[in-house]
Amino acid sequence: DLALEKVEAFETSSGIGVRGKVNGQDMALGNTTLMQQLSVRIQDLDAQAEALRAAGASVMYLAVDGQLAGLLAVSDPIKASSQEALNSLKANGLRIVMATGDGLTTARAVGARLGIAEVHGEVKPADKLRLVEQLQKEGCFVAMAGDGINDAPALAKANVGIAMGTGTDVAMNSAQITLVKGDLRGIAVARSLSQATVRNMKQNLLFALLYNALGIPIAAGALYPLTGWLLSPMIAALAMSFSSASVITNALRLRGRRP
Repeated sequence: DLALEKVEAFETSSGIGVRGKVNGQDMALGNTTLMQQLSVRIQDLDAQAEALRAAGASVMYLAVDGQLAGLLAVSDPIKASSQEALNSLKANGLRIVMATGDGLTTARAVGARLGIAEVHGEVKPADKLRLVEQLQKEGCFVAMAGDGINDAPALAKANVGIAMGTGTDVAMNSAQITLVKGDLRGIAVARSLSQATVRNMKQNLLFALLYNALGIPIAAGALYPLTGWLLSPMIAALAMSFSSASVITNALRLRGRRP
């Protein structure tokens, strides 16, 4: 039954927090970076904040008129499907990197639970973009998965952008793939389907090459001097139809694939 006051002069700093005025007081709620920008001393609650981060919680500081007033800890349970998805990707030889705007201690705690060794914490949107660019310079083919506005630049820059259907429209518009249910196992499924599709395309190209390699020389009369064989238009038309039917039938096998 709290009566919420109106917020005036509201500002949001992407990836670090929000600011505004409530009853004439300057309020700021955000992470360590925002507090540093505002020259707010947070050392008095450092030990408590680190203990919460070590437990996997995200910590936000509240400052009132430039003075630390307290902190707020928020924790999300890790989806049961996330570990299965990561194990599947690792088994396929993929390098897993975690980048988050949460504190480094929180990121490491979550990373440790999921078995992710390479973790980046307190990462701003521009930092995520630079991380993708750095990995690409190292010769990596980068797939980036994200769900928020902060992830949009990195999603657009990655070789493959993967957005969560449960996330923001900006993220989905910036990505090439959207996981409708936001389940990370969909990444492994999409990758498996992609590999199967490429294999199918190569098979179809091989079929077409074989048909043409056999049919065109016979149609051109290459065997006529030796055997007297010629390819009648009716047989040629039948062979062409069979070629198209075999390619289409092979492609349709993908519909029944269950990764």
